Amino acid sequence: MDDLITRRRALAGGAATIGLAGCNPGGEASSQMSPADAEHALARIEAQLDGRVGVHVMKPGDARAFGRRIDERFAMCSTFKWLAALFALRAQREAGGDWGETIPYGVEDLVSYAPVTKPALEQGRSLTLEDVARAAARVSDNPAANLLLARIGGPAGFTEALRAVGDDVTRLDRWELELNENLPGDPRDTTTPVAMTGLILRLLFEAPSNRTPEAELVRAWMTDSPTGQTRVRKGLPADWTVADKTGTSFNGAVNDVGFATPPGAGPVFFAAYIDAGERPREDIEAAHAEIGSLIAGVFAAPS
Repeated sequence: MDDLITRRRALAGGAATIGLAGCNPGGEASSQMSPADAEHALARIEAQLDGRVGVHVMKPGDARAFGRRIDERFAMCSTFKWLAALFALRAQREAGGDWGETIPYGVEDLVSYAPVTKPALEQGRSLTLEDVARAAARVSDNPAANLLLARIGGPAGFTEALRAVGDDVTRLDRWELELNENLPGDPRDTTTPVAMTGLILRLLFEAPSNRTPEAELVRAWMTDSPTGQTRVRKGLPADWTVADKTGTSFNGAVNDVGFATPPGAGPVFFAAYIDAGERPREDIEAAHAEIGSLIAGVFAAPS
């Protein structure tokens, strides 16, 4: 649903931040942190938010992985959209189709938060499959996500595609906007932090999946996405390359998943799912920035 609520672009202006010794959000980590230090900090963040914090951070072949509640389920919200884009483009390519195919839709397909699909419809502009996939993955357009799901068999088809690539945890059960309900204990439309980092690694970086044109596009759209500026990106050094997909509910789920690459090194994969009920969104986004600082603190130095 990712930004039915108006985005707030800064953490300043009275938002409460969660202070962590040894971290400098938006800059270089002031000191090298151990994974154990980072996990203690995650526990402190969770206690201050009075919610659940699910985080998994890893780099293949590197022992410095850390996390919290890595196998617990969290509502995906819009973090599923990079996958929907990838699966729809892949299905079209494998069927011998063209990503330039026009995707028909009407006013009945519009749901809230449609920054690409609604203006295009009002202006009489057609959108191609590639346009729709970009709208979902880059700016989290909700009607675009539903149009992609319709092409791959709906939520059930999306889940089948996940099973085919070896993920037996992540599941999608509903469409936008219902999938953002985020009820306590509800397994529908959920993933785990460790499952999501595995998907990003497997589908966007490991051969042969990473060699496909759709993987290249999705990586680029996630890197260029503007939706996560106040989340994990906020706490990472300016010289890191960051790619992410955010997700947000009306009732406390504020998420960010992706990969971050330090200069001269390989990518670090992260999934950060926070469910903090009634806490102000600025507080939860500040926690995401702190998580970015932890990633930098643990992985800034070469392994």
